[in-house]
Amino acid sequence: MVKSRSLIVRSAALALSALLVGCSALSFDDEPVRATAHKGPTFEIRQPSKDSIEGIDVSYFQEAVDWQAVAGDDIRFAWIKATEGGDRLDQRFAENFAGAARAGVLRGAYHFWYHCRPGIEQAAWYIRNVPRDPDALPPVLDIEWTPTSPTCTKRPPAAELHADMQAFLDAVEAYYGKRPVIYTTLDFYRDRMDGAFESYPLWVRSTAAKPHEKYGDRHWHFWQYTSTGRVAGVRGNADRNVFYGSEAAFRKFLADSNVAPAMVAER
Repeated sequence: MVKSRSLIVRSAALALSALLVGCSALSFDDEPVRATAHKGPTFEIRQPSKDSIEGIDVSYFQEAVDWQAVAGDDIRFAWIKATEGGDRLDQRFAENFAGAARAGVLRGAYHFWYHCRPGIEQAAWYIRNVPRDPDALPPVLDIEWTPTSPTCTKRPPAAELHADMQAFLDAVEAYYGKRPVIYTTLDFYRDRMDGAFESYPLWVRSTAAKPHEKYGDRHWHFWQYTSTGRVAGVRGNADRNVFYGSEAAFRKFLADSNVAPAMVAER
């Protein structure tokens, strides 16, 4: 393709503005793997330490979250479910998005992909419901296979799916001014993501092994390493995540993502 990135993004924004006018995934859980952030250029993982940059992800399933308690448990960031498909809004999104901010937890909003709806329509729905906030983490596209969905078990071919994903990513980037993060699971990664979208930050799920054992040499930025963790302020099981890198690397990631400078300072 000869089109420039800026032209693609502008085109997506125009398509999106026209729209704005008018599921459960497979589990890979065995015993949870404890993790820390990487300390160098390799994929070697060490045991947790005070230097780990830890986070969680939540939806309405966690019920009411005590975000002050979460912050007090050394949780630095949170990904909060906002939307799904083109017409579903997480009923606790606004509450969680505001509560995390008040507690000083860096937070971003994620969208759960629906394989039976055009990507540009899903982008429009996300934008309609997620505020444009300079303090927020980049938007996240959560894309997985949905074999147990009551309404959509479609598995589009790679070329079709990649074009649809790109439409979503370009529209969201154009609106928020932040490069989106892509979250995915191992089966989807192997089927559709291996070798694709390599310029986007990647958030991987791998609860039974370390990422390099499942995802090879693909660089990842965030790792969801357990769905049965414990975090103060969250009832029951919690999805726990870790950032790849040191404190300095985390601050650089935030700055490169255009997160407001006041939120980038080291805790």
